[in-house]
Amino acid sequence: MTLMTVLFSDPLFILLIGVIIVVGGIIFLQLHPFLALILAAFTVALLTPAASVEAFAIAKGSSPEAAAALAKKSIGERIATEFGSTCGKIGILIAMAAIIGKAMLESGAAERIVRSMLAVTGVNNAPFAFLVSSFFLGVPVFFDIVIFLMIPLAKAVSMRIGKNYLLLVLAITGGAAMANSFVPPAPGPLFLIGEMNIPIGMMMAGGTLLGLVTITAGFLFAKWANAKWPVELRDSLDARLADIRSLAEKDDKELPPLWFSLLPVTFPLVFICLDNILKSVIKSGAFVPESSLAHFLVDFVALIGDKNIALVGGGLIALILLAVRKKGSKEGISAFVQAALMSGGGIILITASGGAFGGILQQTGISSRIAALTADYQMTLIPLAFVISAVVRTAQGSATVALITASGILSGMATSAHLEYHPLYLGLAIGCGSKLVPWMNDAGFWIIVKISNLTEREALKTFSPMLVVMGCVGLVVLMIAAHLFPLV
Repeated sequence: MTLMTVLFSDPLFILLIGVIIVVGGIIFLQLHPFLALILAAFTVALLTPAASVEAFAIAKGSSPEAAAALAKKSIGERIATEFGSTCGKIGILIAMAAIIGKAMLESGAAERIVRSMLAVTGVNNAPFAFLVSSFFLGVPVFFDIVIFLMIPLAKAVSMRIGKNYLLLVLAITGGAAMANSFVPPAPGPLFLIGEMNIPIGMMMAGGTLLGLVTITAGFLFAKWANAKWPVELRDSLDARLADIRSLAEKDDKELPPLWFSLLPVTFPLVFICLDNILKSVIKSGAFVPESSLAHFLVDFVALIGDKNIALVGGGLIALILLAVRKKGSKEGISAFVQAALMSGGGIILITASGGAFGGILQQTGISSRIAALTADYQMTLIPLAFVISAVVRTAQGSATVALITASGILSGMATSAHLEYHPLYLGLAIGCGSKLVPWMNDAGFWIIVKISNLTEREALKTFSPMLVVMGCVGLVVLMIAAHLFPLV
């Protein structure tokens, strides 16, 4: 066997080629992430020897016959299988999350949530209110929708108090960005829990706790940046100050009640968490359902607490809310659903193609290779997960693609290796790394710049380093927590 043959069959070399195709395709060739990821999956599959595919399948528990059959499948079949597998895990969830977000935006529910928080904290504490509300709104609502929704409110509040506009913008963007990478049903965390076999309830709880720590660090940075480089509220063609004043003066009676506004979000979260708690308690033996009523309730919670069913329920509630608010309007809800599904469909395609890329990467034996390199000290996997995700994010701009790529590389370690800590820590480390570093190749960067009227220079010296601070603080917290609370 020649040196070149050994090199070309080495999983690390194949990984390098795949990452170059993804990053280079998106940055230099301006390819859509879906195309770049599919091309990378095809190239990786082409370079992977059949023996590696067969060894991977056996290591996953397949019989020798099934492993041989997988190795004999065509490249197209293997890619399609991995693509479909990912769609099965996240397709319904992302589609319903898109519907929930769009309906909450159009019905005024999201605005009601933000205003209610302002009523509790007061206008002077608005930055903290925006930080927390954007974090929790960022769970069911896509990042860009949170920005579109809350930046106009930040302008209204800044006009009212006459200061702290930059602090408000950074609070909104920081909160939404962390939820987007930590807490399901955001697309990245959804992909992580499927790839790394992390219970969705555990990811919700862990992501929320870590998110609250990281956004606190980000808020401290934002206060420092606001004092050092204050930014005045500016007029613009797409966001006139007169329109902002009109939004601030909108009557509360035109918005839905708070309990109804929160219901599309709280319904799935409550049932998913309740299902996970019940399963854990029953598994531990602390609770044994004996009566027929107890069995019925457990089965009912298990049915509704399934992540797909719970999100469908939340979506139906959101659509009912929208229908009630639009009653008497000539516009039907069909147009809103179509717009939401068009938005969610693109994310499903990107995520599923990333799943195909990650699945094909696993067939190279990359996890075994990384396991051998980190056998002496497994704690290196946590910073490794962070670095891989950060490099991909900085290079090509998408946090979701960074999450997908890093989890595809490390998912085998989370599911097959005997880790000293729960795979939750790896998943959250990937989420922390996906925050570094937003700049001009990031679509979200431009959304923030254009909607907030910050200049590119202002965003680069405030928003970008704030996410670096939050990501690095998250990594440090995870390293400490993995030592003290391994959860295994």
